[in-house]
Amino acid sequence: MITKLIDGVSFELKEDFDFYFLSEYGKVFTVFDKQDSGYLCFGVQNENQKLFLKMAGAATLESNVSIDEAISRLQTTVSVYEDLRHPKLIDMIEHKEIKGGYLTVFEWFEGECMGKQYNSLGKFISLPLEEKLDIYKDILLFHIHANKRGYIAIDFYDGCIMYDFSRKRTMICDIEFYRKKPVVNTMGRMWGSSRYMSPEEFQLGAEIDERSNVFLMGATAFQLFGGGMDRSFEKWQGTEKQYFTALKAVNADKGDRYQTIDEYYQAWNKA
Repeated sequence: MITKLIDGVSFELKEDFDFYFLSEYGKVFTVFDKQDSGYLCFGVQNENQKLFLKMAGAATLESNVSIDEAISRLQTTVSVYEDLRHPKLIDMIEHKEIKGGYLTVFEWFEGECMGKQYNSLGKFISLPLEEKLDIYKDILLFHIHANKRGYIAIDFYDGCIMYDFSRKRTMICDIEFYRKKPVVNTMGRMWGSSRYMSPEEFQLGAEIDERSNVFLMGATAFQLFGGGMDRSFEKWQGTEKQYFTALKAVNADKGDRYQTIDEYYQAWNKA
């Protein structure tokens, strides 16, 4: 293990790497080096703006994939971000090969991540109900957009939700595993947080379709408004109609869920 120091910010790697490209974008003010994805991320600032740099190629301490796999995966995400451009999706500004790896450059969003690994989950959960309803609406509208673009959301969880608490703005990030339809489960247990995953995402050979994303949206509602995996009414903060709408969305049987995200969205709005 080695410790790197760039612009006064330290981080750890398994082995050394040449970060010559960073100075092109500005001065590093923060580093995210604890992800298991194999990516290393930097917040940089120049005289014009802040940027978020995500790169693959360095040997990060907690990676659960090979360096080559991390590079290949990051390269494949470029088309996903380009296809799904949306006001609520972090904008990819640039992408390119670097010596020993690959780099993607995003706009910087002044917000906090809902993911429990970032210690902000409790802050999200304690927000007023109306504010959380607005966040949820943004999430729903983005996934309606993704569905219309022919994509299935894979590995969406609270770590993909960012929120600017002062300006009350929601942003979606980390959509690397979203895939064009049709999608078949070739893994058994797929990528993702079990708190958000449909039963078919654990079943080898199962089709992952729009009804799987209906489940995802229902599970997201229980994370924001309920008890997470405890889907009892006693833990629910919203109305009874909203509760039963979300409960139908997370039915274990695909045939008993809403059959489209649009149908679920309309039912949720009526509730």
